[in-house]
Amino acid sequence: MLIGITGQIGAGKTTAANILKAMGAVVIDADKIGRKVVETNPKLIQKLARAFGPQILTPMGNLRRKKTAELAFSSEKNRKLLNSLVHPYLLRELKKQIKRNLDKNKVIVIDAALLLDWKLDNVVDLTLVIGCSKEKRMTRLLKKGLSKSDALARMKSQLPFRDYQKRADKVILNSSTAAAFKRKVQKWADSYFD
Repeated sequence: MLIGITGQIGAGKTTAANILKAMGAVVIDADKIGRKVVETNPKLIQKLARAFGPQILTPMGNLRRKKTAELAFSSEKNRKLLNSLVHPYLLRELKKQIKRNLDKNKVIVIDAALLLDWKLDNVVDLTLVIGCSKEKRMTRLLKKGLSKSDALARMKSQLPFRDYQKRADKVILNSSTAAAFKRKVQKWADSYFD
């Protein structure tokens, strides 16, 4: 069973993925893959520096992720440019990890904010969307250290929630306590982990 988890930023996708991991699923985290490909691929780092300027690099030539994100989310044009450079590398690695795990594990979870953008909802067996109010998502993002303007820019770059709902096989709302959310996810997932 290949499950794709998606939803808007700050909704609780990774929390849901971690709950499923504790139940025995293998989790493939698109954010971690994205970080790895930009940190370990000198060719990609140079492409990013050409696109966004040398200020995104440290004196040692490493990527300043926060600065890159600020520039990327400052406009739709920049966000699309970043995605066009990074996503081919990220998706190649994501597909390798799916292939490597598919035959060996009963439940594989792809944790990916851009699951729908990449049309991976057509590849997975089931698309799980995590939903949450804008206010709660903002509170979580501010607690993670994002500025309000950065959080708003990232929120604005994503699909409206109704688009997630239309393409979901299952929607779980993360609108109460962490314990209540955990119970909801576990109850829904129990049948996949018998």
